[in-house]
Order: sequence, then C-alpha cells, then structure tokens
Amino acid sequence: MFTPIYKRSVDNISFMEVKINTKEKFHAITVSGPSISATMTEDLSIRLLFYLQNDVKNVVLILKDIETIDDAAANALVNIQQKFYENNASFVICELQKPVERFLEEKELLDLINVTPTESEAWDIVQMEEIEREFLGDDKPGSDG
Repeated sequence: MFTPIYKRSVDNISFMEVKINTKEKFHAITVSGPSISATMTEDLSIRLLFYLQNDVKNVVLILKDIETIDDAAANALVNIQQKFYENNASFVICELQKPVERFLEEKELLDLINVTPTESEAWDIVQMEEIEREFLGDDKPGSDG
C-alpha cells in the first residue's frame, strides 16, 4: 500500500492575518498577534517570498503584536531574510516585543536578522541598502569589477 510522505490537512494549517501597506521602496507588513508558531511558518514564508517577484521587493515586517514565536518560526525568519538578500532585496523586522527579542537572542538568531526598534529606522535600513546596491551594481562582494 502506498503511504504519502507528505499529507496536509486543513485542520493542521494556521493562517495568519496581515496588514499590508505599500510604500515607494518597500512593503510594510504587519502580522497580527499574538504568536507565530510552526504551523504558520509555511504561510508566512509563502506570503513574504512572494514579494521577491515584484518590482518593489523590499519588505519591512512589523511584529509589534507578536508576543511569542517558536523555534520553527524564528528559523523561518532567518531563512526568509537570506532569500531576500540572495535576490538583492532588503528584509527588515521591526517593533519586536521584548519577549520575542529575548527568545531570538537566546536562540542566537537575533544577530542573523536585520532588526530595528521602529518602522522609521527600518525604512532607513532599506534606503541605505538600496543605495549600496545601486553603488555596487551587479558586482558581488570580493570581485574586481
């Protein structure tokens, strides 16, 4: 008998609500709380990585309503940021609540992601990275061009 390796049940998937505010150089995405769990990481990844297909690829993820995050979700954020940088796009997380910030620090993930206290500071990071990408053009770090 054939047993599927991957089975998906609607009961096992949690969908998250987000508010999207599109700006000139980035999309500000606010995730509603109170938590981001392992069951939400696929939905989160799909939603965020979708923006890499747009002309405006940069994303500022606002987590002010998130009180808890689990290991899978934290690791997903690190992976998402890596995908953005691989695609010459910025990904900045802002407005973390203290418990989430402490959790990421304990898991040694906080230093692997771009985090700012406010959306305004996140916008500054996006602008600086945009200028840096324009200045460097298509050159990769360490190349002679």
